[in-house]
Amino acid sequence: MSEVYLVRHGATEWSTSGRHTSVTDLPLLPEGEAVARSLAEPLAAVSFALVLTSPRLRARRTAELAGFPDAAVEHDLVEWAYGDYEGITTEEIRRSDPGWTIWAGVTPGGETAGQVTERLDRVIARVRAVDGPVLLFSHGHALRALAARWLDQPVSHGRFLRLDTATLSVLGDDRGQPVLNCWNSPGRGTSKS
Repeated sequence: MSEVYLVRHGATEWSTSGRHTSVTDLPLLPEGEAVARSLAEPLAAVSFALVLTSPRLRARRTAELAGFPDAAVEHDLVEWAYGDYEGITTEEIRRSDPGWTIWAGVTPGGETAGQVTERLDRVIARVRAVDGPVLLFSHGHALRALAARWLDQPVSHGRFLRLDTATLSVLGDDRGQPVLNCWNSPGRGTSKS
């Protein structure tokens, strides 16, 4: 198995305020752009066999600023669809649904854990077929869920993997066992939103 590098997009207005953002296509904040640029140097040190990005503007712009303007769009890398909870914070959701989390709760009008598992398993199958390192630009919950699936765990195990904006993580292999080689490594000035 080759290594799979994961980059969460840079900060947006909604990511800094904790608002759930899946289908809403927000631009990066200036600080999000600056941190995305800071990822160019460490990523340039790797010769990637495949580079994929979510179709959302925030992920594509992060890829571009990190030095990968020709990243191929992969629709299965979109964020977990929040449905009726799009644009609102966890605190606001919990006013009507106490204890709710994306990992264990029901998201009205959004994706189920099963649907997220199905599409992220397709991404994993695709990257495991590549001979060489792969780079993926995506979103917080999607990448946390993808890492859980890489480790052969349910997507709900993503709840244990905090992932800040514009950070670098690496999935790998240790003697046939999928592992996390690196997780949530900050770029210069990374936001914790």
